[in-house]
Amino acid sequence: MPIRMAFLGPKGTYGERAAKEMLMLEGIPDGELVACKGLRSVVDHVADGGCDCAVVPVENSVEGGVTASLDALWSHRDLCVRRALVLPIRHALLSSGSLQDITEVLSHPQALAQCSGWLATNLPGALQLPTSSTAEAARMVRGSRFRAAISDRSVGERLELQQLAFPVNDVPGNCTRFLLLKRGERLREGDVASLAFSLNRNAPGALVEALQAIAGLGLNMSRIESRPSKRELGEYVFFVDVELPNSGAHGVLDALEAQLQPLCEHLAQFGAYPSSDLS
Repeated sequence: MPIRMAFLGPKGTYGERAAKEMLMLEGIPDGELVACKGLRSVVDHVADGGCDCAVVPVENSVEGGVTASLDALWSHRDLCVRRALVLPIRHALLSSGSLQDITEVLSHPQALAQCSGWLATNLPGALQLPTSSTAEAARMVRGSRFRAAISDRSVGERLELQQLAFPVNDVPGNCTRFLLLKRGERLREGDVASLAFSLNRNAPGALVEALQAIAGLGLNMSRIESRPSKRELGEYVFFVDVELPNSGAHGVLDALEAQLQPLCEHLAQFGAYPSSDLS
C-alpha cells in the first residue's frame, strides 16, 4: 500500500505543494496525497489512522502562527514532528473578469491578511471573503467577472483564470513553515525540537522559570508562542522550538524534559527533526 499523506485541499493549495516537497525529501516516490477540508481534518486524518502522515502549516513570516494547526497539535499530543519545510509564498490575484470590475476578493484568511496592504491600495472597496483554502477560493471565482481569488498562480493556469496581478503579497520574503506529522516514536536527532507545555501554576515568574530551564541548557529558542488553554481565561499553552547542537541532541532532550516536567501540568515533546528551507 502506498504511503498516504493528508494535506489541506483541494488540489492547488500551498499545502499540496509542501506535501509534494515532503514526499521528495522523505524519499517516497509513490505516495498518495489525500486532500482534506480544514486544518483540523488534516491532523485528525493522521491521528485516527486514516493516513500515515500529514502536512500542516504552522507559522507564516508575516502573520505568525497558524492557530488551527497549533490547537490541533495540542489536542493530539501523541503525534510527533518528523520534518519541517519553509516554503516561499507568492500570491496572485486570479479572476475570470478584469481588475476594474472586481468587487469581491476571496481567499484563506491568512492569504487575505498577507495581501491586506495591496488590497487596500488597489481594491479598497472590494469585500474580502474568507474561504477554507486559497485553491477553494480560485474554484469559487471561476466564471465570475466581479469576483477574484488570491491563490497560487499555478491554480489559475489549471482553472483557466486570468492573472490580474502578481505578486500581490505585501512582503516579498513571505514564507510559511510546514510540519510533517506522524504517529509513533519520536526522533531524538535533528536540527530543531518542538515542545508544548502548560504550567502547574499561574503565578509571577512561572513562565520565566520554565524559560530559564531551557536557557540553562544552552539552547536557543527559535520560536515561542502562546495559545489559550480553552479551559479558563488567562490560562495558556506555550509552544516552543529550540535549536539543537550538532552532537548529543539525545542527551539534551532528556535533560530538557527532566528540567521542565516538574514545572508543567502537561508537557508534550514532539521530537527532534531536520528542517529544510526553500525560500
